[in-house]
Amino acid sequence: MKLDPVLVEIFFHKVTAIAEEMAIALQRTARTTYVKEAGDFGTALATPAGRFFAYPKVMGVSGFLDSNVGPALALIPSLEPGDVVLTNHPFASEGLATHMPDLHLIRPIFYEGEIVAHAWDFIHSADIGGGVPSSISPRFSDLYQEGFQIPPVKLVKAGVMNEDVLTLYRANCRTPEVNLGDIKAMLAALAVGERRVHGLIAQHGLETFLQAQADLAEYAATKALAVQKKIPDGTYEFWDLLDDDFNSKVPIRVRCKLTANNGHVHLDFTGSDPQVLAAYNIPTGGQRHPWLTLKLMHFIYSHDKTIPLNHGIFENITVEAPRGTVVNPEPGAAVGVRSATAIRLNEALVGAMAKARPGLMPAPSGGIMIPSVLVEQDAATGARNVMVLQSLVGGTGARQGADGVDGRDSSLANQRNTPMEKTEEEAEATIVDYALRLDSGGAGRWRGGTGVVFSVRIARHGSAVLGRGMERFVFRPWGMAGGRPGEKARVVVNLGTPAERELGKLDIFYPEPGDVVTIMTPGGGGYGDPLERPAEEVARDVAFGYVSAKAARRDYGVAISGDTFDASATERLRADMRAARGPLADFDFGPERAAWDAVFDDATMLEINGLLMQLGPNIRSQRRRELFERVVPDLARVGIIPLHDIIGDVAAARGRALAELGALRTDVEHMKPRSGAPGRA
Repeated sequence: MKLDPVLVEIFFHKVTAIAEEMAIALQRTARTTYVKEAGDFGTALATPAGRFFAYPKVMGVSGFLDSNVGPALALIPSLEPGDVVLTNHPFASEGLATHMPDLHLIRPIFYEGEIVAHAWDFIHSADIGGGVPSSISPRFSDLYQEGFQIPPVKLVKAGVMNEDVLTLYRANCRTPEVNLGDIKAMLAALAVGERRVHGLIAQHGLETFLQAQADLAEYAATKALAVQKKIPDGTYEFWDLLDDDFNSKVPIRVRCKLTANNGHVHLDFTGSDPQVLAAYNIPTGGQRHPWLTLKLMHFIYSHDKTIPLNHGIFENITVEAPRGTVVNPEPGAAVGVRSATAIRLNEALVGAMAKARPGLMPAPSGGIMIPSVLVEQDAATGARNVMVLQSLVGGTGARQGADGVDGRDSSLANQRNTPMEKTEEEAEATIVDYALRLDSGGAGRWRGGTGVVFSVRIARHGSAVLGRGMERFVFRPWGMAGGRPGEKARVVVNLGTPAERELGKLDIFYPEPGDVVTIMTPGGGGYGDPLERPAEEVARDVAFGYVSAKAARRDYGVAISGDTFDASATERLRADMRAARGPLADFDFGPERAAWDAVFDDATMLEINGLLMQLGPNIRSQRRRELFERVVPDLARVGIIPLHDIIGDVAAARGRALAELGALRTDVEHMKPRSGAPGRA
């Protein structure tokens, strides 16, 4: 039985309202700032099989729509009314949880003895144990360092709290009481979802409710397919780079091959780097996964905002994510900073779609999402306060017809700013500056959105500042269609004073009382020829503090004079710049990436990664590091010296790369089993 289209539309709004009411209940009753202010949480209703059929439009994290609670529930031998399942385990849940600070709760909703839906929510908790406060460090090399692992288990059994689970939980996190406050908020939200579903069934009947789940998914799939047909048929390939794996200066490469066929899209991530001994791996289980399809979801919903938000959107998308790579690591791999890799991977997807049809996608955003964490310790009691000061992002990329958005990112989700007053209420530190960053947006006919500057003055002895997901310190957010790349990120202590010091990418930093730590995020990439940007718009950007007069002249060829511009000088300057420059590039990656790609081109990297994947996992990571450090001997100095200056003679470095590739071929050949002889592990 199919429902009347009008009734399907009514159900869409009703179930969305339930998911949003769950979100309101969670956010209003949560304890931690990161949940109640920044909005790092999610709510949804799932089908009996585990796929989401109702999701909020504007509340919480927008990116987890393609999640699946089914594998986590399959590990529970039996379910009964009143049960609530808890997990944070990335591998046991097959990628429902993608790092361990994310606590997921699932409540099966019964009606007349039958499971008719599931209520789901998650929060990013302040701490889940592990080697550092807040539990996430890029340098961690395996999952065991990242905190308390909770495979799917009943937190509530038949309506009764499992105190044994809570006892273990309290003993394994640094901030148990506030975390438990968030868990109670999650339980309240699930109860709201169950109550509203029962009311909906009472109003429309069980058969209609179940049919609506199927019809909504089919409706979404049909509408999404129509949008996906905007991608021309063909195969399009693109790759991007993370700065490094933190434990070395070797970049991490992610690669996307998009194949479009009459709206059906296949994403193949073969050629991405082997998994790393650092926290940048994405636990997808090799399946279609939110971290792999995020930009396609953004693309679809941007072109049709009437699409019901449910799993049907992804019906005509398939993926291939090879096991043992950063996009599908073996169980036990560290995954805490998986969002940094996911952002870069989705920017590779943006690049592939831009190749398919110029103008279809914007230039990439600043490409980061940094939860800046402050740890303060009470000198008298030794108690620790662990809190996220702010979720820092860059600017969005420009697109054909519009500048990027300043100080707002489109990389991941619709998280909110934490009010400074709330931060200072809960911490003794003082926010000194939170502003748009001058000259950070990529130049273009349409300018990339600016990044931000965030400065905090430390008050207490024994404080620590941690930064998660710090990226774009080496490789810039690239420009498109003649646009220029955005500015790179920086972290500085005591900026503008005699004690100024460049910190670079942070893991954990121990400042002194009175120190001011400043984080500067990247801007988005520019779009189109900067010399075509109307001089009036450049002058306005200078007046508003987005662009300096120096950059207006250097990047846009606009001669600023007081509060306006000199038209004749601008005309002459632009004519000279046009005569001196070469052809505009479809993609401008900046000098760092240009030098790296000249040494390690796509064909070379595909072969290197293919050979590395044939080595035993115990030696693969070390062999990878050795190869790159032999080709670029001073690679460890990146951050002190720009990468393109370190590479220097590209032809010589290219020669070393080919020699190392030959040596790797030999190593792999020697490790293959001979007839009658075992191969080396």
